[in-house]
Amino acid sequence: MMSKPQPSSAPDAMALAFDEAKAAARRGEVPVGAVVLRDGVVLGRAGNRTLELKDPTAHAEMLALRGACEAIGSERLIGCDLYVTLEPCPMCAAAISFARIRRLYFGAGDPKGGAVENGVRLYESPTCHHVPEVYGGLRETEAAALLREFFRERR
Repeated sequence: MMSKPQPSSAPDAMALAFDEAKAAARRGEVPVGAVVLRDGVVLGRAGNRTLELKDPTAHAEMLALRGACEAIGSERLIGCDLYVTLEPCPMCAAAISFARIRRLYFGAGDPKGGAVENGVRLYESPTCHHVPEVYGGLRETEAAALLREFFRERR
């Protein structure tokens, strides 16, 4: 998580998410990274820390959302965009909706655990309170390769 908001441009946001994913891999965590951006300012950024924090909710998206909420002093991230290297799971997709994220950008789809374009497709549910604009497939090949390499090394 970030302690101080930093200026950034939207194209740089996905690069920052990849930096967080690679840092997570170096810590032995599943390499997923996320960045929350508003008006060119990074409000929160994180990589997975479930093992380190012994917390099943410590996904990159959750930690980045928490950091952004803390940075602006609100549970609503109106006008914010989230960049993440992997399609969010059901927990993260719900948190993205509750936070009122404006746009969700993600890298690789996740046929097994995703909840946006795969699985439960949370944002298609009539009970979903807020639906962000969704843009999948950003640097998809690179994101998928990062995950494949990580898991290949552990088998």
